[in-house]
Amino acid sequence: MSATENRKPIAPYQCIAISPVAYNVSKRADIQRNLDNIENMIDASIGIADINMPVKMVALPEGALTGFTDEVFDLPHTLSAKELFIEVPGPETERLGSIAKRYGTYIIFQCKGRLPEVMKDRFFNLLVIIDPKGEVVHKAAKNHVWCREHSTTPHDVYDRWVELYGDDIDAFYPVLKTDDIGNIGTICCSDGEYPEAVRALAMNGAEVVYRPSEAAPMTNCGSGKGGSWMIQNQGHAEFNSLYMVCPNVGPVYPHPKAEFPANISGGNSHIVDFRGEIMAQMNNTVNTFVSANIDIEALRNFRTMNLNSNWLKDLRVELFKRMYEKPIYPKNMWMDKEPVSHEEADVVYRQSIEDLIERGTWTAPAYRHPGVTYTGHKTSAEEWEELKKLWDDFV
Repeated sequence: MSATENRKPIAPYQCIAISPVAYNVSKRADIQRNLDNIENMIDASIGIADINMPVKMVALPEGALTGFTDEVFDLPHTLSAKELFIEVPGPETERLGSIAKRYGTYIIFQCKGRLPEVMKDRFFNLLVIIDPKGEVVHKAAKNHVWCREHSTTPHDVYDRWVELYGDDIDAFYPVLKTDDIGNIGTICCSDGEYPEAVRALAMNGAEVVYRPSEAAPMTNCGSGKGGSWMIQNQGHAEFNSLYMVCPNVGPVYPHPKAEFPANISGGNSHIVDFRGEIMAQMNNTVNTFVSANIDIEALRNFRTMNLNSNWLKDLRVELFKRMYEKPIYPKNMWMDKEPVSHEEADVVYRQSIEDLIERGTWTAPAYRHPGVTYTGHKTSAEEWEELKKLWDDFV
């Protein structure tokens, strides 16, 4: 009898994706305010939804714990690493772990955090899974960041990352394999702009992929609900025969003294099935949630019984092996120095554009118009000391 025949089937379960309001933080202690709201949201959403099907997965969006202080204020990287962000495990995962134990569910979340074993005084954008026992069972780093994010990525310290973890797919796109909710992969926001990210997780066994948060205008462009973010996630699901769980953050308060928050995300949290069909979607963004039933056995039957639309089986990998031999975005950018400001980072992106034109991948327009430029303000360490007073009464 094979191992597969000995394996017990996984019962269908309900996944909840929460879209909480968030406050930008000025120090690690401020995260507790956001955790208070997250806990209330989990209590309320499970209290409503668990009469339909057992809740075995709760997903939080990017920014739910800390907001986006470092990006909004263009703070120095090492300052943000020291003052704003967390270690995993730590007090924040202990609190989320107690909630996971209370409800017997997995909790998946994003938070920027330090990985001192990789590089001191740096922070990474981390994806974390806590199991129903309250323990951290999965930790991965975001591999692609947008042009206004300071997070260090594994590619930015590539040689050090490979020294510690190797260069296999699992080093960059690990998948948590469980007996009760299936195989879970994690990416974050900008990661999903690249088809290769979810394909890597699929090749590594993923059956459910968590992709938290995206910003406007990607979430509200075009005529369809969810914008290009929805189109991407439906494509990821269809091309790889897997579920996509995509919570988006609610309105974000830039600081506690702000009278109103900014709805920078555009909402549209959703869950997509393994045929690319939308199972659940929420246009409202203010402390809302979406839920859908995940059927791992149905997915596995679809993958193994089908001869047409389970596309991965037909992939002619040899045809593509030369495609990525020439680098595009430079690796090891931040091995010897911290990530730079938004304005300085734009120079790197501009150079990549010129390199693509030079190699013939892109064709330049007949007339070169000026491109976008950063219009914000780089906050110095001295200016930050003054700005932090906005959080003086934040409890």
